[in-house]
Amino acid sequence: SFSVLLMCARRFAPPTAPWRGRRASGKCSVPESQRRKPTPRLRNPGRRGAGVDVLMRYTLRLLTLDQLGRATALICALELERQQRAKAGDKSLGDWPFKIGLWVGLAATPNRMGGPGDTGPGADKTAYRRLPCFLIATVDKFAALPWIAQTGKLFGLVERFDQAGFYNTAEPGRGSALGGPLPPPGLIIQDELHLISGPLGTIAGVYETAIGHLAERDLGNGQTLRPKIIASTATVRQAAAQIQALFGRASSTIFPPAGPDRRASFFARTRPSMEVPARLYVGVGAQGRSLKVVLLRTALALLAAGQRLYKEAGVKSPTNPVDPYTTLLGYFNSLRELGGSRRIVEDEVTSQLRRYGNRRRREPADTLFARREIGEPLELTSRVSTNQVSEAKRRLAQAHAEDEHVDLALATNMISVGLDITRLGLMVVLGQPKMSSEYIQATSRVGRDPDRPGLVVTLLNIHKPRDRSHYERFGYYHATFYRAVEATSVTPFSPRALDRALAAALVAYARHTVPALTAAAGATGILTERTALNAAVDAFADRALAHRSGLPATEQAALRARVRDRCVDLLDTWFKLADQHRNAGVKLQYGTEERNLPPLLHGFLDEKLASKPDDYLKFRANRSMRDVEPSVDLFPKDLID
Repeated sequence: SFSVLLMCARRFAPPTAPWRGRRASGKCSVPESQRRKPTPRLRNPGRRGAGVDVLMRYTLRLLTLDQLGRATALICALELERQQRAKAGDKSLGDWPFKIGLWVGLAATPNRMGGPGDTGPGADKTAYRRLPCFLIATVDKFAALPWIAQTGKLFGLVERFDQAGFYNTAEPGRGSALGGPLPPPGLIIQDELHLISGPLGTIAGVYETAIGHLAERDLGNGQTLRPKIIASTATVRQAAAQIQALFGRASSTIFPPAGPDRRASFFARTRPSMEVPARLYVGVGAQGRSLKVVLLRTALALLAAGQRLYKEAGVKSPTNPVDPYTTLLGYFNSLRELGGSRRIVEDEVTSQLRRYGNRRRREPADTLFARREIGEPLELTSRVSTNQVSEAKRRLAQAHAEDEHVDLALATNMISVGLDITRLGLMVVLGQPKMSSEYIQATSRVGRDPDRPGLVVTLLNIHKPRDRSHYERFGYYHATFYRAVEATSVTPFSPRALDRALAAALVAYARHTVPALTAAAGATGILTERTALNAAVDAFADRALAHRSGLPATEQAALRARVRDRCVDLLDTWFKLADQHRNAGVKLQYGTEERNLPPLLHGFLDEKLASKPDDYLKFRANRSMRDVEPSVDLFPKDLID
């Protein structure tokens, strides 16, 4: 299979490809006004060509680690090219270095550079100060927009610079005037679009109103420059509706486009399994047996048989044809199922494999299985730290003959995207995943080497109606499972979504659009800038109107009015709180950037809210789009004496 790139067209969408229906002439028939302009460095010489130009967003940290390594090679090559041209007197690529940045959570990378407690210039949050031209980030990181003043600089909203970097209105007294903001990102790449759905997609859609506005520039004469958005996915349905709800783009183009042969595109060609061995799916179900027993028996057979075939090949190197099948990758639908299965692996599978080759014989002289010693299972889940994930990926790529090879790995949906290890060839899936798209993505992690196809064994609990249905229709479902990909659901302007994210998105819009509101203690600035924020009200109301164009006119008008009223109420309440603090002689800040100043924003579980007026409840905001309630400890107490 190959990925489908869904290009969200800019305001000036190009016409139908000129080669359709006639012979290509070799000349571009797209009007000059609609052609792709040169990069910011070619349009704006000197420092004016700096800033973030490509913004690549992912949903999982596993993806960011892979793509950072790949993209870094490109950026390093560009910087070498820039330096060589500069030595020859060619300044066309600017005097600001090409840089790449990683914008993820604190658990993955340190927020600051320098030693412990260092708060001087040497401790620059570097991504905000140096503004890399290529920025890799996770989607949920954009929840930091209302909390951190420097995040607006990623969209070119700066006013001063020096050799150390760029500064906005929240950093007075440093650098010299730049003469206007830098260009905004010209390209936004959203990987794995199908994952930006459900709760995450709904919350992200609210923030996208602010993000989309920050990435725009008014060119005058009624024209607005907007970034091109490329969203890639291999499993999506009703993508146009999802794109409109997320990004507010009414038109989109599938790339590569459909050609005369549906089996061939510009990038890939479908080849039948008679030519190239295809991934094989095997379904296992057992009447009257629990799924854990089925897992035990299946794991024993696969691991012991793989050991016997590996020895039979007689080659102790990565060229051994059985090497991809000596590592068993287990996929589980939840951490609870994985935890229970890990006990089986550590207690039962490990001990029984030591004598399994002696018990299972077809004939005394014909052994199907071999005795095997396996190490501790490897885990790839959300509860594993980022450095451990990187180490796990390195070990999974090790051949069976290596000392650090992995016999058995246990994983959740963390691996369904971003695990591109060609060596892996064997997977066991415990229970049919809830989504067909998830099943397709997860099982495609094995068999990525065309010369060594993958084997996927799906263990189905036939005592459950859904699993039993998949077992009974196993062949047909797997022959046509792309038809079963579910339509995604994104409802950013539903009442509950507005409760969770509208205040944060509105504050982000206001804080980074109006310079007087940008500083940490700039929340008081609404007292003089309230009229300017009417544009924010209109922006959210218009986005609500546009995200569901198929609704009847009366429902659209009601939705727009409801969103508009909530935005007006939020701004009026913000004004009221700022006025109260001004009368008390203190300023109002957004979060906790300034000491001894009362904050406007609070977390949903902030204990201080209990002593605050009800108006503060309107300004609850998460610091991540994935924020969930923390775990709590339960201590049972026997009340019987």
